[in-house]
Amino acid sequence: MKSPAKPVVLVPACNRVLGNHPFHIAGKKYVDGVRLAQCQPLIVPGVEPDEIDALLDLADGVLLTGSPSNVHPSHFGQEVLDASLPLDPERDAWTLRLIPRVLQRGIPLLAICRGAQEANVALGGTLHQAVHDVPPHHDHRADDSQPVEVQYGPSHDVLVEPGSLLARITGEQRFRVNSVHGQAVDRLAPGVQVQARAPDGLVEAFSIEAAGFNLCVQWHPEWLAASNPISRQLFGAFGEACTAYRDRHRPPPSL
Repeated sequence: MKSPAKPVVLVPACNRVLGNHPFHIAGKKYVDGVRLAQCQPLIVPGVEPDEIDALLDLADGVLLTGSPSNVHPSHFGQEVLDASLPLDPERDAWTLRLIPRVLQRGIPLLAICRGAQEANVALGGTLHQAVHDVPPHHDHRADDSQPVEVQYGPSHDVLVEPGSLLARITGEQRFRVNSVHGQAVDRLAPGVQVQARAPDGLVEAFSIEAAGFNLCVQWHPEWLAASNPISRQLFGAFGEACTAYRDRHRPPPSL
């Protein structure tokens, strides 16, 4: 009997101009995280609304990456606060439609940083555009003058909600995470359950109730994930959920 194919995880691409040409790109660290989850990454450019379900027919999981770009504030009823910060309206145009369909179909979802913010907005929540200007929250941005290993180094604890999905995955009540974001969750979308908070009360992780496996985190577990016990647990749990979804929805391999 043939070995079953690895679960396929869709990784929506960002849009970037390099030189004078537009590119669809996805960070290698996210692709490596999918592979750490024992899944097959599939980087996907933007798709039209009527193509989303056909695309999801191929998927056993979805990973929404972080990005230098922010979700456009028009999607949560605000004007742009700082025009110098990057946006990616092409990504917004389809991921905000994609996320509800992923959850409706029960496809496992792992959303990281921008991806978590996208998920909250897609479901009707709002964001702080500059969380460092909103007391009592702290400055959650990294120091761009520091080497990348310092920027992505441990920054603060997260306090895990007792009995939550995150508590079950990690077995921890608190652990340290990195912090490299300016935007963050303000008002949570309906049906969203907090999984963890920063010491200043900021939502650091959440999930959507009654939608299969899904976890949205504000930090970057993909950074040096293979050497981080918490990251290995998160990607392991995601991979197990993707494998279970594949086994429920794909025919068994032929002899």
